[in-house]
Amino acid sequence: MLPSPLEFLVPLGALESVAGVLPYVILVVVLANIGTRLLAQWNFERAAEEGDGDEALSRYLPHEATNFLMMALAFAFMIVEPHGGMVLSVLVVGTVVADFFEYESRRVEARNDMALDKPKGAIVASGLVVVYAGYQAFFFLIEPLWGQIV
Repeated sequence: MLPSPLEFLVPLGALESVAGVLPYVILVVVLANIGTRLLAQWNFERAAEEGDGDEALSRYLPHEATNFLMMALAFAFMIVEPHGGMVLSVLVVGTVVADFFEYESRRVEARNDMALDKPKGAIVASGLVVVYAGYQAFFFLIEPLWGQIV
């Protein structure tokens, strides 16, 4: 039997061996992403007060790293669990897109000497990711009740 072309890009055997802990790792990274979003907002506020308009603002590297890691893990989860991974990937991509536009909004606010607003869209999107990642990680707790309903 010929190997799947995907096996050359992603080591499927290694991915399947960590499939059991992958939802927990995703949940931890999503929670870390929320923490880095808070730190990024504080960094933006401090830079806007000290600096000269939007030139003082720059992307917060730890937050961008957790965004990348969150996307990579969600796509890896899609290989292991296609349905749950697809839902999680859509939510994660939505969160990353919201983060991108929230950063640009902070730059516009800093450029116009406005008070920096909170990243409301990204907070809501990451809240949805936390709920779904928690659902995937702790499904075994609600599985008996879910089995009776469905």
